[in-house]
Amino acid sequence: MSHPPAQTCVRHPDRPTGLACTRCGRPACPECLRPAAVGQHCVDCVRQGQRDVRPVRTVAGARAGASPVPMVTYGLIAINVLVYLVTAAQAGNPMQNHRGSSVFGEFVLVPLLVADGEWWRVLGSGFLHYGAIHLLVNMFALYVVGRDLEQVLGRVTYACLYLVSLLGGSAAVMALSDAYTMTAGASGAVYGLFGAVTVTLIRLRQSPTPMLVVIGVNVLISFSLPGISLWGHLGGLAAGTLSALGILFVPGWLSARDLRSAQRIGWIAMGVVTVLCLAVIVAAALWLRTQPVFVVPAALSTPA
Repeated sequence: MSHPPAQTCVRHPDRPTGLACTRCGRPACPECLRPAAVGQHCVDCVRQGQRDVRPVRTVAGARAGASPVPMVTYGLIAINVLVYLVTAAQAGNPMQNHRGSSVFGEFVLVPLLVADGEWWRVLGSGFLHYGAIHLLVNMFALYVVGRDLEQVLGRVTYACLYLVSLLGGSAAVMALSDAYTMTAGASGAVYGLFGAVTVTLIRLRQSPTPMLVVIGVNVLISFSLPGISLWGHLGGLAAGTLSALGILFVPGWLSARDLRSAQRIGWIAMGVVTVLCLAVIVAAALWLRTQPVFVVPAALSTPA
């Protein structure tokens, strides 16, 4: 009397087994099986099932929980703190770090110097601060609003929105501030994050009132106190708000068919905002070149 050959595990042919995957029916040894809601599945079916499950997405299309640690926010804070420490060490004074620091003098935003070809100042100035208090206020605001916004937008989109907001603040300073003013600070970018959080709350159908109050109070302070770059704040707010609208609302308005199309439209919209900011900077620089040349007073400074 002959007996049928014993089944062997499909992954381990040298291991006889009487078990099988309840999903695909293939024989499998205990090492290759995993408990399931009904029966047990082999590791191949488990992997296939994980690939078939669509990841949970945020309203901006980022994977929910993909970056639990807000690395971009922490990285931006670290860069700002490091730059401040360098300027303070060069100046030998933590509260007057703008005096005697070559780094500060090289990157602070002065419209006339930008018009003279020093374009790096429009971004570099956003990582400078006038003293420890100016730094702490901006970094605290970045820490509070940046962490949650980074989770919603995703790291890359969030980082780009931050830079576009910074660029928007510089564009407004170039176009509307005094040509000799020295402007520095992350406030323009932070105001852009304020606007983006407000748009996000509206997209999530939550009340934007708390953020509107924060923005209103800060704008009022910008109007009321001397030595604060009002145009830098408003320019950053406008750029961040428009970028967030482009990411979160424009794809729906244009009836994007799928996630990839929605993300592409969002990137295009943010690109349009970037081009507008650059156009304003270039136009302001060209206009300044037609004006009489003046020496920028070394002591003139306006914290942002």
